[in-house]
Amino acid sequence: MEAQTHDGRKLRLMTLIDEFTRECLAIRVARRINGFAVLETMADVMLTRGVPEHIRSDNGAEMTAKIVRSWFARLGAKTIYIEPGSRWENGYCESFNGKLRDELLNGEIFYSLREAQIVIEQWRKHYNTIRPHSSLGYRPPAPQTMNPYPAPLDQIIQMQ
Repeated sequence: MEAQTHDGRKLRLMTLIDEFTRECLAIRVARRINGFAVLETMADVMLTRGVPEHIRSDNGAEMTAKIVRSWFARLGAKTIYIEPGSRWENGYCESFNGKLRDELLNGEIFYSLREAQIVIEQWRKHYNTIRPHSSLGYRPPAPQTMNPYPAPLDQIIQMQ
């Protein structure tokens, strides 16, 4: 997916969606995204979520790079590449990308890469924790939670 800054310079976006929960696990925003950027983004998510059984993606050079394919194979994650021109095979991601474009990118002017990264990350958190999703009974995929019985400060100090 692409966007741009006010001066016309391109921004590339790599979106990572959990097809089961519909949660957006990451959005990488950069001028260029190569195989190493894919590995870094995937590794960050896998540290907290674990290694997925399958990874579905398009046939872009960054996703089909030898280093990416061999890393996935070593981890035991199987890859599923969609056919070129068959966006319906990656429906959850395409739906998400459409919402990202309609709800954020079409209405924003980014003045720098860093601004785009911050604003897009804020939108991703809102998408996951607050925004209702019709496919989930108008609930967000990862609602914010809080402990209604927080530990008193003196107990926290004793635990340390």
